[in-house]
Amino acid sequence: MQPIISIQGISKTYRPRGKVGAFQALKPIDLEIQNGEIFALLGPNGAGKTTLISIICGLVNATTGTVTVAGHDIVRDYRAVRRLIGLVPQELHTDAFETVWKTATHSRGLWGMPRNDAHIEKVLRDLTLWEKKDNRVMMLSGGMKRRLMIAKALAHEPKVLFLDEPTAGVDVELRQDMWNLVRSLRAGGVTVILTTHYIQEAEQMADRIGVINKGSLILVENKAALMHKLGRKQLNLRLHQKIETVPGSLAPYKLAIAADGMELVYVYDTEAEHSDITMLLQDLATAGIGFKDLVTKQSSLEEIFVGLVREQK
Repeated sequence: MQPIISIQGISKTYRPRGKVGAFQALKPIDLEIQNGEIFALLGPNGAGKTTLISIICGLVNATTGTVTVAGHDIVRDYRAVRRLIGLVPQELHTDAFETVWKTATHSRGLWGMPRNDAHIEKVLRDLTLWEKKDNRVMMLSGGMKRRLMIAKALAHEPKVLFLDEPTAGVDVELRQDMWNLVRSLRAGGVTVILTTHYIQEAEQMADRIGVINKGSLILVENKAALMHKLGRKQLNLRLHQKIETVPGSLAPYKLAIAADGMELVYVYDTEAEHSDITMLLQDLATAGIGFKDLVTKQSSLEEIFVGLVREQK
């Protein structure tokens, strides 16, 4: 199956006028995004997320490489590509004196789409903006303005939706609403690419995750496979009696003492065999260390992400 977005060797270098030197915002990136998936581009601020999205959407010129969207080259077939794409930028760009309804309908007309009041109404209702359709933008709250930016992006019925930090600065309730909307869009056949530095957002929504840092795409993986491959499990053993040091016979397990000597912590790879734990428990008994409870914990996506970024430093 042909990917809906194909990125080959895309890079971006800024050379400030009148200054010596250059800044490479993006190092050469190759990436394919499949039709109908939710792809999260995860990385810290300044990692290159917005630069990459801006290149795909035709807002920034790449230094090297090519990008196609549904088979259309983003340079040669610019208008065809933009008609396929909806973009929700980080910044709020709206006419403060325009109404919600006119803002959405005008955005549809910009891309040559015929008038369709039923579609605009559905978009506004889905975004809980229908009751505000006659209000001027200046009267909306920050969260509603963010919803209106999404309505503008969806007005011309795009096949690909880019969300650049979509929930930055919004409350938890609105964040949940946006997640539900994104899932419904994917169910309707829209491919969604979001950038975020909120780990929870990627973990909740994405099918695949790309990790970008310092302009390099350091990993692309299915979310479940990523957590299985790079995650770690932790076994906490709550002891009957306090210990000061770990016996030498248990050194191979690299146990850590916690809870003021009342716990032992064993960290192991998710690929490890269960026999490792069985042997540990046997060796604990041989060493005369008894425990009253044990708890296992799986690494979160946040811990995995922090580990990946730390490795690149």
